[in-house]
Amino acid sequence: MTTHEPSISPNDNLKGFLLAMLSSAFIGSSFIIKKLGLRRAGASGSRASSGGYGYLLEPLWWIGMITMIVGEFSNFVAYIYAPAILVTPLGAISIIVSAVLAHFFLKEKLQKMGVLGCILCVVGSTMIVLHAPGERTPSSVDEIWELATQPTFLLYTASVIAIVLFLVLYCEPRYGQTNILIYIGICSIIGSLTVMSIKAIGIAIKLTMEGWSQVAHFQTWVFVMVAISCIIIQLNYLNKALDTFDTAVVSPIHYAMFTSFTIFASVIMFKDWSGQSASSIASELCGFVTILSGTVVLHDTRSPDPASVSEMYMSVSPQVSWYFPANGDTWKRKSEEILLPDFDAILKQDHFT
Repeated sequence: MTTHEPSISPNDNLKGFLLAMLSSAFIGSSFIIKKLGLRRAGASGSRASSGGYGYLLEPLWWIGMITMIVGEFSNFVAYIYAPAILVTPLGAISIIVSAVLAHFFLKEKLQKMGVLGCILCVVGSTMIVLHAPGERTPSSVDEIWELATQPTFLLYTASVIAIVLFLVLYCEPRYGQTNILIYIGICSIIGSLTVMSIKAIGIAIKLTMEGWSQVAHFQTWVFVMVAISCIIIQLNYLNKALDTFDTAVVSPIHYAMFTSFTIFASVIMFKDWSGQSASSIASELCGFVTILSGTVVLHDTRSPDPASVSEMYMSVSPQVSWYFPANGDTWKRKSEEILLPDFDAILKQDHFT
């Protein structure tokens, strides 16, 4: 098949810019709408963080899903009209949108250090994108298949699967409810494979519309199946992250990690670092360090989840748990233990429910 190289005009860049801005607004809003739907579903049944799927019956959650799909579709089309170096940084707008909406609708507030963490995440991601190498645009699905089956990318894919299995089988049952990086890590790592598949599908659709049909190529349908599978996994664990942690924290960390892994996967697949200057590579590494710093700050300054408060004492019946403040520390003693007279005991009535 004759190759067909796409050209990008200033008018196409403007279309891509506007679509990317629209995408960020929709995606940022979808975080809030889905969180509201998850709250409603959790109030009447099992929470998503506990393995429940009651949110599938909640209309508000589906509105959030539709909003996210519209945003992702806009982002998908933006990549057709404009280069990634223009579209990707605009994803940071979704962080601002979700943070502002979370303040008004979810009553979630970030501390000053949390705001600094958001800024660090955005700055680090922007540094990586601005210094990232130019994207190589394949002219057919067959060419992308050759890139996807090269040994280095196959090794990356195998590593992604191994890490995700470790996070799902070992880390999630132990740390999923307390460490935000578990759920978002699964979303972000799998997301890098999603983007590679989506790029292949986008090229196939574009070439087909221009008269170079890619429908008969089995590679096209392999990429479709991979994309669908990865998206389902991403949505499942993103729902768990939103249901467990504050949206204002989930959104920037997800954006930062997702952007980092996606660029890393693209560099491996397209070998774009070959020929790059040392200063550009150093700037990208500094961006990764900045993102890591922002992620740590956000994680350490997030507001405590209400579920963790209930775990401060055990609901045991008919035993009684007592709380004793001593030197600013709170500790617990059961009714059958010896009580010291110097402490002020508070009886928790809900232990008898």
